[in-house]
Amino acid sequence: MKLQTVPHAGAVFGANAPIGLGGLGGSPDGPLNIVHVFWIAGMSCDGCSIAATAATNPSVEDLLLGRIPNLPKVVLHHPVLNPGAGEELMRPMHAAVEGNLGAPYVVCLEGSVPDDMSFPTGDGYFGAMGWGGFDHESDTEQPNRVTDWLWKLAPGAAAYVAVGTCASWGGIPAAAGNITGSMSLMDFLGKDYRSALGVPVVNIPGCSPVGDNITDTVQAVLLFLQGIGQLPAFDDLGRPKWLFTETVHRHCPKAGYYEEGVFAEEPGDNECLVEIGCWGPVVQCNIVERGAINHMGGCMVAGAACIGCTMPGFPDKYSPFYKAPPGSAISGGISKVYGGGIRRLRRLSMRKLNREPLWDNTGEVPSGWATSHKKPTGTDKAMSYFYKKLQYNNSVNQGKRNKKQPIPQSRNILSK
Repeated sequence: MKLQTVPHAGAVFGANAPIGLGGLGGSPDGPLNIVHVFWIAGMSCDGCSIAATAATNPSVEDLLLGRIPNLPKVVLHHPVLNPGAGEELMRPMHAAVEGNLGAPYVVCLEGSVPDDMSFPTGDGYFGAMGWGGFDHESDTEQPNRVTDWLWKLAPGAAAYVAVGTCASWGGIPAAAGNITGSMSLMDFLGKDYRSALGVPVVNIPGCSPVGDNITDTVQAVLLFLQGIGQLPAFDDLGRPKWLFTETVHRHCPKAGYYEEGVFAEEPGDNECLVEIGCWGPVVQCNIVERGAINHMGGCMVAGAACIGCTMPGFPDKYSPFYKAPPGSAISGGISKVYGGGIRRLRRLSMRKLNREPLWDNTGEVPSGWATSHKKPTGTDKAMSYFYKKLQYNNSVNQGKRNKKQPIPQSRNILSK
């Protein structure tokens, strides 16, 4: 099935209206004032909507109220958040399909796309929005399928954004055994799809995605539509590069334990989570950097293993959950061998570096938090000797200079 031709697609102010900044509507003399965002729910759990409303940088309110400099005001048409319902919610979508909206629009899909367009009778559906057909003279009372909305809105859209893993890669509704035949938005529209501005499908994966990733990407796309910036950098799967280039493991607060060969035994432990099913070393996601909400929290921060929910192979390629990935037998085994040695060397260094130079000179640690303090052993002194040789090689030996410092006379004043 080919995408239908929308009247004046790409020039939604009409056939004779000059194309302004951003390439859609407006005026050559000024930027866009309004951009409509149609949020469509496919096979979803509404978790992506919840994540978006929790965004703080920028927030949905910032976008809707036009509080971000140089960005147009966003008019959001959302089946849950929209103040109106029924005909009031659907009227702008019909206008967009007909090319009479009067402003550019972006489509955000939450949830995967069911295969209900393959039904032989043409009237069955797995997901729908509104009813009554798309023809003004139609007297049908059948619901309008989500899939029909998606391909009817596609030619005139300034951009198509897949929000969440289900929309980006198919996700859980596309997992083995699901009867809906669900697929991603890219699979549905095909590799040759381009929006009215020539932009392929933009993917913001996650189950659910970080709320700030959603609003940040929408903000970047709107800057492009506004003619202020270039199209942001995306990888070869349509993910924002600035959000999904790095792996979870590279920025995980527990990654240091992996290097030292120390692993958690159950969820919630503070050590590396690889052996209880964490796929972080091979998963592209910024959850540990950006946090879940308001730059706080996140799966690994809370002690939960990464199950790869941002990746195209989720969930089937990451099952069974909470079982150590096959590759960890090699990499984890190696880290246990060399990590044990590294851990012991670091502890020796920590004992040395946890002492003031004054304590070394007096042989006493004046802390009341311990009944006794272990004095440096012969091994400690030998390690310290070679450590200093390396540390101060071709440099001034501050440790040797410090031994010449006078002992403070008012030291231990309460005992005098």
